[in-house]
Amino acid sequence: MDALTQARHRMAKVVFDRLGIEDAVLRRIFELLPRHLFLDSAQQHAAYNDAALPIGLGQTISQPTIVAMMTHALAPSAGDKILEIGTGSGYQTAVLAQYTPRLYTVERLPELSRRAQGVLESMGLRNVIFKAGDGSLGWDSWAPYDRILVAAGAPVAPEALKKQLAEGGRLVIPVGGRDSQRLLRIDRVGDTFRETDLGECRFVPLVGAQGYAIEPPRSQDAFGF
Repeated sequence: MDALTQARHRMAKVVFDRLGIEDAVLRRIFELLPRHLFLDSAQQHAAYNDAALPIGLGQTISQPTIVAMMTHALAPSAGDKILEIGTGSGYQTAVLAQYTPRLYTVERLPELSRRAQGVLESMGLRNVIFKAGDGSLGWDSWAPYDRILVAAGAPVAPEALKKQLAEGGRLVIPVGGRDSQRLLRIDRVGDTFRETDLGECRFVPLVGAQGYAIEPPRSQDAFGF
């Protein structure tokens, strides 16, 4: 077993011991998926720490524990139609791609979307459909979805995303303020949406028509102070 494989196995053990969950399929994905490929060379040494890391443009690759928690809470089944909001580095995208013949993912920042697409294609993952756009509005063209995962914090769960859930579908989303949120699991039963609070978390804001507005630069930033 080479050093990178050992590091991935150690990370998986830390994550699943910390969460206390038994999920053999997800754990195997963590042991096999090369997280370091989703980071630039300056960050790759820390790829298998259980920590969020910067990926540029004010965004981060999520902490592995959070990725595992959200994926486990989403509980995707083989064949589910899945929508991801917030492609980011593409690591969570690659995890979800293992569960579905086709994954739809939306990223607000075109540069990140292109970068993630390149990484996933280099790994041979070609079952992902990418879109650069407003993730708070979902992707209505392909709705409804069995599962929706949002990797950014919203002030409330966007109505657009709830409407795009299939009957019996599930949405996992951080909801709260810009600096701290609660992770919610929302299950659709008919026209009713049942919420379960999974605990505190922290994500970058979901920016868009049904999320947060882009913050204007502070005056001192404009002058470089």
